[in-house]
Amino acid sequence: MISMIFLFFMFGFLTCLNDVLIPHLRSLFDLSYTKVMLVQFCFFFAFFVGSIPFGKLVHSIGFKAGIVGGLCLAGVGAALFYPAAGWQSFPVFLGAFFTLALGITLLQVAANPYVAILGPQKSAESRLTLVQAFNSLGTTLAPLAGSVLLLKGLDTQVPSAASIKIQHRLSQATAIQGPYLILSILLFALAFINFLYPFAETSASRNSERRSEDSHSGELQALKRKVLRSRHLVLGVIGIFAYVGGEVCIGSFLVSFLSDPTIAGFSASKAAQYVSLYWGGAMVGRFLGSWLMTWISPSRVLAFNGGMAALLVIITLFSTGQVAMVSILAVGLFNSIMFPTIFSLAIQDMGDYAADASGLLCTAIVGGAVLPLLQGTLADYIGVHYAFIIPVVCYFYIVFYALNGSRVVPLNSANAPA
Repeated sequence: MISMIFLFFMFGFLTCLNDVLIPHLRSLFDLSYTKVMLVQFCFFFAFFVGSIPFGKLVHSIGFKAGIVGGLCLAGVGAALFYPAAGWQSFPVFLGAFFTLALGITLLQVAANPYVAILGPQKSAESRLTLVQAFNSLGTTLAPLAGSVLLLKGLDTQVPSAASIKIQHRLSQATAIQGPYLILSILLFALAFINFLYPFAETSASRNSERRSEDSHSGELQALKRKVLRSRHLVLGVIGIFAYVGGEVCIGSFLVSFLSDPTIAGFSASKAAQYVSLYWGGAMVGRFLGSWLMTWISPSRVLAFNGGMAALLVIITLFSTGQVAMVSILAVGLFNSIMFPTIFSLAIQDMGDYAADASGLLCTAIVGGAVLPLLQGTLADYIGVHYAFIIPVVCYFYIVFYALNGSRVVPLNSANAPA
């Protein structure tokens, strides 16, 4: 669990740095909202590409090897930011984001089910929420670090001379190199530590060895019946899509939203510091939720949080100034328990197929690629403010999943999917 806490902190920190880099890259390359959202598209599309293959890989090689491999792949991705900034190439940046996200995908596929099976099934939601709280600690600290290291240059007025503009652009690009090089070294160091550290043996890891001896066709048939025909899992996949998409939509546009004169009129670096309140709320909510779900049904907590998040975004849509700012930042508090709760509700009753189900669920993280790109297109046409209608729809679906979709329907039931 201690090892998992460090891992969840790291990929929370890395993921949330995107929210700070988006306005930085938009200024550096003079991009529209739609084009700059390709950052999130490439990052979260990696989850769609890698999750199912990585689920099968972890099933074959085990949780420990999957985690070590994920850290190494993420380290390579972080290192690629160095040449991307040196060449000032947006396509190379996108490639670096994609590689980094592939590493985080492998980490998610391996780490989430490993945490879930490290103890009794009845407390799986609580354990996942606890480690996700440390993930939120990373997302809280990332905007603060990014505001100092990446966005300070955006607050200064640049003289119109072409030579000075080129020099300023070069300084903006090179400001990225040092932080990501340090992160790359740290990721490789964590991979080495986890390689040396003995992981607890679980029934799932022992069963994976036995299942690897089964015939390929028989395994596919079992997988189709147990995973693809499980109603609560299939609807949970949509739930993860909606949650990640809604959360990333808000986080990606917060700096631009808070910089709007009708909202707060903050500078880019000051707005990034306020983004930490959004993610900090998620951290507080996860610690609180981890305790609450030991005596309140996780599905009820999820329904309440989904409803409150939808209400707060609706308030943001119909207000300006401090009311809009406070309401959108407060959404983070109610986002808190959504991912681990949807995840654990979706993999309940999966047994030996937990890793396969995890891969399917992590595929749905592609919502963070699709929905922000859609919101970016809306923002170019109707403005950042009213483009927040996208997260409202997402949170309404999460309420449905909590109240109805997460109910386990036995495969031999007449209501089970065919």
